[in-house]
Amino acid sequence: MANVWSEAVEQAVQRGRLSVDSATRLRRLVASSKSFPLVEASIRQLVEAEEWEELNDRFFRTLAFGTGGLRGRTIGRVVTRAEQGKPTALGRPEFPAVGTNCMNDGNVARATQGLVNYLQQNFPGQAPTVVFAHDTRHFSREFAELSARTVAAGGGTAYLFSEDRSTPELSFAVRHLGAQAGVEITASHNPPHDNGYKVYFSDGAQIVEPHASGIIREVEAVQEPEMNPQPKNGGKVVIVGPEVDAAYLEALKELVIEGEVMKKEGAKLKVVFSPLHGTGVRIVPAMMKNAGVQISIVASQEKGDGRFPTVKSPNPENGEALALGIELAKKEKADLVLATDPDADRMGVALRNSSGEYELITGNQIGSLLASYRIDRMRARGWIQHGQEKSCCLIKTFVTTDLQKEMAAAAGMKCVETLTGFKYIGEKLGIYEKQAGGRGKMGAEEWRRKRIEKSTFFVFGGEESYGYSGGDFVRDKDANGAVLMFVEAAAWAKSQGRSLLEEMDEIYRKYGLYLEKLGTLEMPGAEGAKQIARAVESYQKSPPKV
Repeated sequence: MANVWSEAVEQAVQRGRLSVDSATRLRRLVASSKSFPLVEASIRQLVEAEEWEELNDRFFRTLAFGTGGLRGRTIGRVVTRAEQGKPTALGRPEFPAVGTNCMNDGNVARATQGLVNYLQQNFPGQAPTVVFAHDTRHFSREFAELSARTVAAGGGTAYLFSEDRSTPELSFAVRHLGAQAGVEITASHNPPHDNGYKVYFSDGAQIVEPHASGIIREVEAVQEPEMNPQPKNGGKVVIVGPEVDAAYLEALKELVIEGEVMKKEGAKLKVVFSPLHGTGVRIVPAMMKNAGVQISIVASQEKGDGRFPTVKSPNPENGEALALGIELAKKEKADLVLATDPDADRMGVALRNSSGEYELITGNQIGSLLASYRIDRMRARGWIQHGQEKSCCLIKTFVTTDLQKEMAAAAGMKCVETLTGFKYIGEKLGIYEKQAGGRGKMGAEEWRRKRIEKSTFFVFGGEESYGYSGGDFVRDKDANGAVLMFVEAAAWAKSQGRSLLEEMDEIYRKYGLYLEKLGTLEMPGAEGAKQIARAVESYQKSPPKV
């Protein structure tokens, strides 16, 4: 480290401007990155500018590989000249943010090497096989390619999508391709400066115990990952795309219950859709065409763009994200507006009311409408016959509305509650599949009957944070499938001369009024971590009285 700014770092520590831990990690990174001039240049520029808060945020910890993978800033609050580099098409920096707490090449390579090591232990005698997909965020493609090369360098096969693809399609692809694991490079609906690394196991669900702890241990054991990995020992990168899309689109057809009504009334529906600059546009248009439904796509939000320039946040939970969709809907007098987040695992909805205005409905209301519709129509169509209800279930996280518990009870079905996180719903689906002996090459009807007879048939699952699933071929929340299910519910309501808002009122009359409100509190960076630690300590010492 150059003497001048090494001394500046030491003085900042002495003055309390830079933490001891941050300074230690900073020095270690510079010492281990001699062949990467970007690292020292970026740190030097931040030190010279006395950006101590930024340095603390970047180095107060090593980005932790948690139970879901990685997530953090890939573009710093302060971007150095070294990181900015050459001009890029979307104006993003040429290089990700330098720092042990940043989502960058070093942390991505470390995570992938740890995953490969774990797979080699758990699948002895087999070469690792991992599927990689990514959203439209800054550096997502680069991180996916680096990860794929890391698997190939370990003698494994990496399946890499040719372009951005959604999280639910990644979940589907893991099982479709018979892979040991899968990774989606995404930070879901986070701000543009973030990115992440979400890990799935061979069952297509996000990792749970004991795999989560095992992978974490292996990732933490990696000291200096290979930063320019090349295929070795028969390892290879296989590009995939349209063939997996086709299989996924075929599987999505299994979600439709009232196919004829969907074609007849769906053709009359006016639907506005926005992918919010994300991956939803890869599947939703083709899926809706297959279903016989025309959609109007918000043109300014159709193209993938990691800046998400037309919204404050690419989160369909927020009304602001649907503003342009509602604007188009007013012009076209559309019945409903649907939007998916960048990795297409969440869906937001606005419905036209009797006054011609558009009302945003909550994640709990969306899920309850879908649950009610699917219970009613599956029973009416004979998918679930009298006396079979006890072998069927809704699944929800325990923070999701208890209205769905009332629905299940009234239908004689089970309502299975899990911990927060859709991975626990995915875990349940894997258990039910195993109990039924596996699907093999069974068609949808035969597979449904087998689960009812030998295990548990999954009717619908969801969580209040706008995530839903209606089939076990995807083991995570699926906004692509949610769009299809919601349009079908709207088409059915239209065939009965009603709107979905009227259906929601009927649900309340039948089961009781349930109203919920969600609040969000953000505590970013090193100071935020301290605030969270203090809050946890306070709750541990003085838990709230109920």
